[in-house]
Amino acid sequence: METIDCAVIGAGVVGLACARAFAGAGREVVVIERESTFGTGVSSRNSEVIHAGLYYAPGSLRARLCVEGREMLYAFCQERAIPYARCGKLVVAARAEQVEALRQIRARAEANGVGDLRELDRAAVAALEPALDVYAALLSPSTGIVDSHALMLALLGDAERDGAMFAFGSPVLGGYSDSEGMVLQVGGEHETDLRARWVINASGLDAVALGHRLGGPTAESLPQAWFARGMYFALSGKAPFSRLIYPIPEPGGLGVHLTLDLGGQAKFGPDVEWIDAPAYDVDPTRAQRFYAAIRNWWPALEDGRLVPGYAGVRPKIAGPGMPDADFRIDGPDRHGVPGLIHLFGIESPGLTAAMAIGRHVVRGIAGR
Repeated sequence: METIDCAVIGAGVVGLACARAFAGAGREVVVIERESTFGTGVSSRNSEVIHAGLYYAPGSLRARLCVEGREMLYAFCQERAIPYARCGKLVVAARAEQVEALRQIRARAEANGVGDLRELDRAAVAALEPALDVYAALLSPSTGIVDSHALMLALLGDAERDGAMFAFGSPVLGGYSDSEGMVLQVGGEHETDLRARWVINASGLDAVALGHRLGGPTAESLPQAWFARGMYFALSGKAPFSRLIYPIPEPGGLGVHLTLDLGGQAKFGPDVEWIDAPAYDVDPTRAQRFYAAIRNWWPALEDGRLVPGYAGVRPKIAGPGMPDADFRIDGPDRHGVPGLIHLFGIESPGLTAAMAIGRHVVRGIAGR
């Protein structure tokens, strides 16, 4: 049986960032992906936002890796000419009673090391975005947008340059540990067993289920998987905004917000719908909820301008009514299986944090 140093399961943005970090550190790496190409799951169905780090509990992995990853991502995009824009965003208080929530967001952001936020009153908001009708807002200049496909292509290219190999169309059916590492049972056209000294479970929506399939004394240490679908609606015609617009966060997500792509096209979403298993259909009737939410801060939005777009699913490890969960990077110290690292609950800001996650995982096994 062939033995390699590192196997990364999953070729989304986080798996690619891990592969790049391992290969760049001189490790032998194989990326195993069940789909026929990279980035077809969570990484292809999100807002493509580079988050500043406003919302997450101070000291948490989500906060630390978002702030670290944001700077790594901007530098990488600049260096590699990956399309991006540091366009900024406004977090808006539609009513006076929401101003305290804005202040709490600012305090949390500053505790996370985000020191460039500005509080704006109604007049200052109107001067920046005349179409907005809100009581106050926070301006986050460090928020941006990125071409996520170009980003993933660059991460893949760097990993391949440094020797990483990719096995597409290769689902991991199961696995077990032995004295030399983890043995992965890989399906696809040519089923095979592959031993790796280190296995990184970066399989996104499938991470918890894969954790069960990999065996070992791990079942009691695994979180429960929850799935929250978020639908997006595109705006027909030109948007009257040059920045991203976010409401006060809601349970399970950041609220129906406006994001822009690099061509200036606007989209709204995602909302939050708890579902039993990943599904990507878009219900056109949910547009009515979007109109109601958006008109809290853009009352001039006309009927008929929202067009069904696409849906994404968040790989959550906390369900309805529970506090938001932190990222979990579970190594042998937590679950007892030598050579195995699980990445659980890597939802937003996973895209922003991806490169920092890769660096964190590599540092965690340095010298082992």
